[in-house]
Amino acid sequence: MFNFNLASHLNPFISLGIALIIGVLFAQFMNKLKVPAVAGYIIGGLIIGVSTFKLIDQALLEKLSFISDFALGIIAFNIGSELKFSEIKKLGKSIFIIALCEALGAFILVTTVTFVVTKDLAMSLILGAVSSATAPAATVMVLKEYRAKGSLTSTLLGVVAVDDAICLMIYSISASIAKVFIKHEKVTLYKILINPLGEIIFSIIMGMILGIVLSYFLKKAKKETDMLAFSIASILLIVGLSTKFQLSPLLSAMSMGISVANISTRSDKVFRTLESFSPPIINVFFILAGARLQIGLLPKIGLIGILYLVFRIIGKIIGASLGAKISNAPEVVKKYIGFGLLSQVGVAVGLAIIVSNEFAGTSLGSIVITILLATTIITEILGPIATKNAIIKSGEANI
Repeated sequence: MFNFNLASHLNPFISLGIALIIGVLFAQFMNKLKVPAVAGYIIGGLIIGVSTFKLIDQALLEKLSFISDFALGIIAFNIGSELKFSEIKKLGKSIFIIALCEALGAFILVTTVTFVVTKDLAMSLILGAVSSATAPAATVMVLKEYRAKGSLTSTLLGVVAVDDAICLMIYSISASIAKVFIKHEKVTLYKILINPLGEIIFSIIMGMILGIVLSYFLKKAKKETDMLAFSIASILLIVGLSTKFQLSPLLSAMSMGISVANISTRSDKVFRTLESFSPPIINVFFILAGARLQIGLLPKIGLIGILYLVFRIIGKIIGASLGAKISNAPEVVKKYIGFGLLSQVGVAVGLAIIVSNEFAGTSLGSIVITILLATTIITEILGPIATKNAIIKSGEANI
């Protein structure tokens, strides 16, 4: 939109400092309009990002990508804190059935509708697989902002945690089939089942082991600052190791959080201390997500993009409600669970980048990224609002 690149005249510290101030101001403005703060951070990022004033440009986004990875690690670790074994035992069946149904609901609807319109099975499968992803960050932030407690809140946290594993399986199978049609590669059991399943299992095992180690160090810590340092170090370590060995940072960090929540006698103090430290980092994550969005892509998404947006939302809501009914979840979960699963930035963007790498030399990568980034502008504003309305109507928000 603007040719002048402001970021090239500033250093990353200046850009990030100004960006955080602008993000907080927009978040406060959104709160006055009774809209969740996360929408303000994303809109603030959009205004100073690659589409407009370029206070943060593409080059700076690449330099600061480690902050987003770190923030996702904190978010996943905090999700784990909510999943104590007593809670998992109570909601376990519902969480897994709902997560499976909402992911498959979006996948089946988006794949089917896209194929009917385009007759391109490879593109339909990949778009359907990406649509199954639900980003936990925006949902978790809204729940924290409104201090939500109850069966809907606990189920939502469990579902967004499990969704990553299910989405990974759906994508691996879909990508393997798509490659047969595009690259004429052979479909093998290893590619579509063993490899993704191994990634999930090893991610969880590594998280659990590091969670046990962290619990030991927390027991030895004499001050809260030491506990915070051990926790931050462990999150950095788990994200780094997951990236190094091509495992899932989200699943690993979540498993580590679950281990600490169920093993450490000081877990409540640990998570409370981390919660007081992490807000600026989480806020920067959403500002950078907004800065990445390209408004110019909106006119280019066309009919396929609109269908992707609409049927992903329908698939998530109907699939989640169906899963809640099948698992005999509480009535409030059946009624509102789907509205907390609309956000897609983070995991889905990561998948889109994987698509562009795996299908390099084809138009598929650019199509998926264009549709995803364009529709994300809408879902990242609509998603937090829908989550907020769901927890307020369910009576679980403390406002």
